[in-house]
Amino acid sequence: MLNKVADFIAKHGLLSREGLHLVALSGGADSVALLLILKDLGYRIEAAHCNFHLRGEESNRDEEFVKKLCEEKAIPIHLIHFDTKEYAALHQVSIEMAARELRYGYFRQLRQDIGAEKVCVAHHRDDAVETLLMNLMRGSGVHGLTGIRVHHDEIVRPLLALSRQEIEDYLHSIGQSYVTDSTNLVDDVLRNKIRLNVLPLLEQINPNVAENIGKTARFMQETEKVVEAAIRQQQETLIECDAKKKTEAVAIEALIKLPSPELFLYEWLAKKGFNTTQIEQLTEHLEGVSGRAFETPDYTLLIDRKHLILAPRKAPMKSLRIPEEGRYRLDEEYCFDVKTIENISISKTEDCITIDKAKVKFPLTVRPVENGDAFIPFGMTGRKLVSDYLTDRKCSLYEKQRQLVVTDHEGQIIWLVGKRTDNRVSVTEQTTEVLQIALIRS
Repeated sequence: MLNKVADFIAKHGLLSREGLHLVALSGGADSVALLLILKDLGYRIEAAHCNFHLRGEESNRDEEFVKKLCEEKAIPIHLIHFDTKEYAALHQVSIEMAARELRYGYFRQLRQDIGAEKVCVAHHRDDAVETLLMNLMRGSGVHGLTGIRVHHDEIVRPLLALSRQEIEDYLHSIGQSYVTDSTNLVDDVLRNKIRLNVLPLLEQINPNVAENIGKTARFMQETEKVVEAAIRQQQETLIECDAKKKTEAVAIEALIKLPSPELFLYEWLAKKGFNTTQIEQLTEHLEGVSGRAFETPDYTLLIDRKHLILAPRKAPMKSLRIPEEGRYRLDEEYCFDVKTIENISISKTEDCITIDKAKVKFPLTVRPVENGDAFIPFGMTGRKLVSDYLTDRKCSLYEKQRQLVVTDHEGQIIWLVGKRTDNRVSVTEQTTEVLQIALIRS
């Protein structure tokens, strides 16, 4: 048993001999075995126990057990108590999710506080099998069929090579007791249903089912590496980033030529909060009507002509009144600087305009573009709808929605911000004073 775990740790490079490691100790068979195996293998360890106060006296029993065990084995232990139900209610998550967030948050902070290198948790092969089956039942891609990862950042799982039965046999052979969480014996949640009902039935069909599913998970982990490498290369080629606009764009024509556009979209968008249903619908409408949008709380994905455009969702654009010269903040991103300048010249930058001061009267207003807005673009004589002008400039729907204009006291547009001034306020040979308006991006 010790050699099997030692070989697994060495194969995956999980733990260093010199460093200190933190063991998550619940008191159950798995975590007790992990604690004792790592101690017998000569690793420097300390234990951490969380009391979630979810099982009444049983929770206190577990705490007393781990304290006594660590005292007998001369292993330092850290204890913490959580009001899990209050946390779940406050954050509107399930009790299971609340316990998970509290547990791992504590482990990560404690690891830093005591200078430990890794947090060792006692997931074993059967846990990985259960996870794979749960994901399979819910509907999953490659990632969900890899089971449980051997390591993730500072979290490592040295017992993934062992079955639950091997762990219990080991503890029995050395005469080591452990506690049992009574909630694990009731088939009231999906994982328990799989553990208590589904796996025993599958084992009747094939006694080696857990081992075989474990092999499948390992095969899928290797497949995942290949898929990730291919997707990463595709993303580097297809995703065009615009740092100024904070957007990402993908050409639809290039996307649909990929072996699996849907997988590319999933790998790109799932991390941004888009769900499987949205990605399936997007895949079906890649060559559909331009202007369709998909949203998450943080992002908007727009089908815009020949591109998919991903942009952060922002609060609705505000309006700003500018009563006189000075610097004014519109929001966290934009400021406007308005002042008279001495030299009579025409600005050649997009974010700064110079206009004839005599042709402009305060107060000025900065506001989002509205339906029906029109102006006379610099160098032209006829009026043009702002929407048509932006379309001619091949601006996306997202850009149109975020477009600002500056108007004078009568509501006449004097500047399509970042694009073009109105010809009626342009600098001419007769200009005696120049007003400069500059957009300053934070």
